[in-house]
Amino acid sequence: MKALQLTEPKNWQRIEVEEPSSPGPDEALVRVYSVGVCGTDLGGYLGKFPFFSYPRIPGHELGVEVLAVGENIKHVQPGDRCAVEPYINCQKCYSCQRGFTNCCEHHQTLGVMCDGGLTDKFLLPGRKLHPAPQLTSEQCALVETLAIGCHAVDRGAATEKDTCLILGAGPIGLSALEFARLAGSRVIVADLNPQRLQFVRDKMNVEHTLQIQGDEKDIQQLEQMTDGQLADLVIDATGNHHSMVRALEFASFHGRVVYVGITQQSLTFPHAPYFHRRELTLLASRNALSRDFTRIIDLISDKKIDTQPWITHRLEFEEVPSRFPELLVPNTDIVKAVIKVNEG
Repeated sequence: MKALQLTEPKNWQRIEVEEPSSPGPDEALVRVYSVGVCGTDLGGYLGKFPFFSYPRIPGHELGVEVLAVGENIKHVQPGDRCAVEPYINCQKCYSCQRGFTNCCEHHQTLGVMCDGGLTDKFLLPGRKLHPAPQLTSEQCALVETLAIGCHAVDRGAATEKDTCLILGAGPIGLSALEFARLAGSRVIVADLNPQRLQFVRDKMNVEHTLQIQGDEKDIQQLEQMTDGQLADLVIDATGNHHSMVRALEFASFHGRVVYVGITQQSLTFPHAPYFHRRELTLLASRNALSRDFTRIIDLISDKKIDTQPWITHRLEFEEVPSRFPELLVPNTDIVKAVIKVNEG
């Protein structure tokens, strides 16, 4: 059975793996159709993502079909099209017992700490399947990306009274955009890349954008957009430590800052002028919760989230080793690439 493995950074290998066994009582066997490519995969390819280990079969943004289920799995059945919640939690630790399954103390993400979906078929816990009969397999593969933004916006407690500044117009920033708008917030999207900002204006119907220059003019422009008040909620989706430090400068008095991007760098910022004086709240956002997947599937089904602008590039399974570096080229029009693993 075919699979694609990163044996080490920048080294793809097409390998053959054994056919999976029949599912256990709490498992499901699935066939993979679509795999989304995200920043985690790019970081894993480059050797720059902190939780990625090798060798590894990547793939955690998945559109799958159920082939067989164990006797304890009742919510899906063979033939169902599903999105996958790729966060494998232990169900026993202090975090899991309190319902914070997204930050399980023994957390394993498919395709990052354990093998994922760049293969024909594989077994996974049946509880991680979310039926999505009205979605295509590509739409199913988008659900996890959207879930990251959903959870980040929930962490920031966005409301219709807020101005929400999203730093970074990549897929995670765009997913946060969707849910900040659904919360009724006024949204401003900021990025260094003018092409990305043009995309959010043209394709995502965002009225207010800010091209980051890296100096005091950024603050002045934001003040002009907000009557001098800055942003009630700042969501940093860049994963860039310079941006994450500056995020506090953009926050209003009694504002909230959410870090959804990940950096391996230490963050150092002055305490008095921003964090203390403005009485800011600083939050981290990791992964998402099961309820987020159910909500997103319903929102896409009800056409409250338009997935049409999202997928800008498609790769065939066999093309991945040769074409994957294309996805790393800066200043391109790539938003989201999806790999077709099987026909269907």
